[in-house]
Amino acid sequence: MGTLSYDSSYKAEFDDRVLAHLQIVIGAKLRRGESFHFSWRNEQVTGQGRTTIWLHPTVPLIYSYLGSRTPTINRLWIEALMTSANSVAGLQIVPEPSESTPLATDDEALPAPVSLPGAKAAKTSA
Repeated sequence: MGTLSYDSSYKAEFDDRVLAHLQIVIGAKLRRGESFHFSWRNEQVTGQGRTTIWLHPTVPLIYSYLGSRTPTINRLWIEALMTSANSVAGLQIVPEPSESTPLATDDEALPAPVSLPGAKAAKTSA
């Protein structure tokens, strides 16, 4: 599980494969100076609720990965996530579509992600 740290006061855990795809989508939007909501469902251990954060180019983000290998990137999943991010509801984790020819990566592919959506969130003391 990798970690997305938001504004050094909030951390959410995602599967490394999910996090790699989120990093590409979030990075593309923030590079263009766009702000947007990002929502996900929490795992049962955190109450089965939903979390939403407001992403803005001035708010620091840190992506920390548990694994050392870069996952293979699925172009169709990037497109689906970007479509979600551009919607009124904002970015939401959508199921990964199958793709016969993913974008190139220098590392071997990691195992398929765990069931989506899901994240473990924890408020950190600042």
